[in-house]
Amino acid sequence: MPGDDYGRGTMRLLLVEDDDHVAAALSAVLARHGFAVVHARNGEEALRALLPDDRAPKESFGVVLLDLGLPDQDGYEVCGKIRKRTATPVIMVTARADVRSRIHGLNLGADDYVVKPYDTGELLARIHAVSRRTTAGEDSGAIPAVALRLGRVQIELPTRRVSVDGESVQLTRKEFDLLALLAQRPGVVFRREQIISEVWRTSWEGTGRTLEVHVASLRSKLRMPALIETVRGVGYRLVAPAAL
Repeated sequence: MPGDDYGRGTMRLLLVEDDDHVAAALSAVLARHGFAVVHARNGEEALRALLPDDRAPKESFGVVLLDLGLPDQDGYEVCGKIRKRTATPVIMVTARADVRSRIHGLNLGADDYVVKPYDTGELLARIHAVSRRTTAGEDSGAIPAVALRLGRVQIELPTRRVSVDGESVQLTRKEFDLLALLAQRPGVVFRREQIISEVWRTSWEGTGRTLEVHVASLRSKLRMPALIETVRGVGYRLVAPAAL
């Protein structure tokens, strides 16, 4: 299809944005790049489009672009409701640039977080990256039937469950993938480029900031800040349990 840089068919995208001028301009750009855009002006419209009649979605969306400053309810609340009912990837698009806001959004289940003002090329790259890694996860087939135990932490790969001291910890899709990757080789330093390639399935440098936020979110959720060590200038490693 013309304008689709990745040679795919049309992807349905839900744009949740209360500013009609912003939505119109962005919709035009997205349409030129092969997206069929559905515009929701508030949280209620977004949830109705995704979850009509409070049931499973009638038509699926490839990605949701979610503004946080909505007129009827906070975008965080909308994200939480979306994530409880569907696995549709959500990219938060907002002017809230502080790390705490990013972590909160990812904790609620957002797959990525883009700060306004943004470069359109960056936003398109992130949309495609989320789409690729979601599709890859669905098509990857069976996951090895094995559980990794690292001291107080247990990672069940087949069910994608994580627990600390026997208490379940809710992780997003990418948080789990990141933790599972590091946990397979405790003590070994994974380069940032390698992590981005294997977890995000892209070599795009802009994903680096997303990696940092995911690491911070994992440390917070697991309540073990020292579990994942930053190796300055190189990447990250999971500290062997005996060293904690």
